[in-house]
Amino acid sequence: MPTRMFGLCAALVILCCAPAFAATAAGDEAPAWLTQAAAASAPPYAKDVSAVVLHDEGQMTIGDDGKIVSVTTFAVRILTRVGRGTAQAIAGYATDTGKVREMRAWLIRPDGQVKRYGNDKILDLAGDLNDVYNQYRTKRIDATDEADAGMVFGYQIITEERALFPHTVWSFQGRLPVLMSRFALTLPTGWSAQGITFNHAKVEPVVNGTTYTWELRNLAPIEHEVASPEVTSLAPRLAISYTPAQGGAGSTIMGARSFASWTDVSRWYSELSDPQSAPDDAIATKARELTASAKTELDKIRAIGRYVQDIQYISIQIGVGRFRPHSAAEVFAKRYGDCKDKANLMRAMLRALKIEAYPVLIFAGDATFVREEWASPWQFNHCIIAVRVSDETKAPTVIQHAALGRLLIFDATDENTPVGDLPDHEQNSYALVAAGAEGALVRMPVTPPEANQLEREAEISLAADGSITANVKERSVGQSAAGERRMFRRLARPDYAKAVENWITRGATGAKVVKVESTDNHADGRFALDVDFTAANYGQVMQERLIVFKPAILSRSESVYLTKATRKHAVVLEAEAYTESVNIKLPAGFDVDEMPDPVKLDTAFGSYSTSYAVRDGQLQFKRTFTQRAATIPPADYAAVRGFFERIRAAEQSPVVLAKK
Repeated sequence: MPTRMFGLCAALVILCCAPAFAATAAGDEAPAWLTQAAAASAPPYAKDVSAVVLHDEGQMTIGDDGKIVSVTTFAVRILTRVGRGTAQAIAGYATDTGKVREMRAWLIRPDGQVKRYGNDKILDLAGDLNDVYNQYRTKRIDATDEADAGMVFGYQIITEERALFPHTVWSFQGRLPVLMSRFALTLPTGWSAQGITFNHAKVEPVVNGTTYTWELRNLAPIEHEVASPEVTSLAPRLAISYTPAQGGAGSTIMGARSFASWTDVSRWYSELSDPQSAPDDAIATKARELTASAKTELDKIRAIGRYVQDIQYISIQIGVGRFRPHSAAEVFAKRYGDCKDKANLMRAMLRALKIEAYPVLIFAGDATFVREEWASPWQFNHCIIAVRVSDETKAPTVIQHAALGRLLIFDATDENTPVGDLPDHEQNSYALVAAGAEGALVRMPVTPPEANQLEREAEISLAADGSITANVKERSVGQSAAGERRMFRRLARPDYAKAVENWITRGATGAKVVKVESTDNHADGRFALDVDFTAANYGQVMQERLIVFKPAILSRSESVYLTKATRKHAVVLEAEAYTESVNIKLPAGFDVDEMPDPVKLDTAFGSYSTSYAVRDGQLQFKRTFTQRAATIPPADYAAVRGFFERIRAAEQSPVVLAKK
């Protein structure tokens, strides 16, 4: 189906089980297109490929009155029990501008028996479970309970809508292999269409009268690999713009806004959002109250940003509200809103302090999703903010805008990332600063490794029986701290302590955590974790004369493990830095007999070092790691794999103690 995107939406997670296939109703039969698709043969795939898409087709017809009718037909063959989750049909619609006219599905068993799913099996669900009121909904037919390996599931959906923009997107593929994927667009007489292909060589349409058809066949599965790009940047997709006849009435009938450039998109969003960002007296009073003790411009922005982040994320979207934020006064009074509402309220509060700010449209979840060559609001699903700052404000997330000057980028929705930082998945992506005629698509900042530093100090006491008693102190900043903060806030305290213990036991088998203390300094973007634990038999005792143990007791939870010999996709690395200092008190009567050689690695994308020393009955072990944000092409995989293999080997290297 064509993909539409804007606004943050919660994912609907479906847990599947597969009881026996229900009895086939008398007279059930599959349509000819599905029977033909089910008869198609597919090449052999790897064991982990759970299903193959046999037929995926979208037909969109635009009437002279601007009404859009879309017919989607889809068939999938389930290859393993894991693939049962593909046996569902989902149709999204906005209740104010569209509807689902018809929805049917079929399940074909290997013996040819067919089960038909009609209106009595359709569920009508909210499109976003976080929204109090949202006119976007989904209709769903779920056959996962009855599906199994060897079966074919297919559906047909007919929808009707009126478009807000003369744009649409067709995704040829997800991760599954696809035998045939086709999209056909039928326009009124005199209209024209243009398509841009992403993640694939250009797909030229076949034009027959006023119908444009794009098609791909025999698409291989897209394998999941550690630290690879998001599937949205790997799977082929098509961005389509269609245009009424020159001088014709089509654009008036359709009522859709078209965009020739990113400046046009900026003007459009500024027209929607700027009138909503005016501060009233209550907002101005609160802004002054929050910043009464602020000494700098950055202090003021931080105080306002923290306040807005604490406002509950709830979305109420009606009509054009899917794009236009609610008025700042309304969001302030009710103390809830979605991403664009939060950004808009922050603009208003800063404006009361005579600090200018602008909304920024971005795609959250894939830093490479937005493409410069297609000026369309459909490329965005999130809204953050750019604050105009003076030279006195220094932060890793300040960028230089050609017309607006220095801009501090901030996500007022991500409650774990304070002002001066930016979530990893938004860094280095294209985003639109909406500032009227001065707006532009710009690159988001990339924070340096040292801005995401994790520092660890550990005091370890090793006994003659191989047991250890340990005290660990971790201090993190930036996105390292944001990850710790996210887990700390998300879990109940017993669950958080258990998660910490699970991390400890990955390095020290059988460890028992005695104490877990966490301190979250959100204002400064810092997080502290102190852990005390014990582990019996950490050191391996041999004939009561030797003790063998690894000084690198604790793993780095964010480590990249590249174990496969070959690679299909690029390796995506995020900026981070790590230092560890470990003092291990040796048991009385033992000396170091063997110690690993120090390691020093330097590459374009990272560095690593270890060192060892023995002083006053203690083994002092240090390691440092720096990783720069980079995307390593598959051709250079051997180099990056070798780098991480040498790190892993160093951290598995043991020390041998011998009895005096």
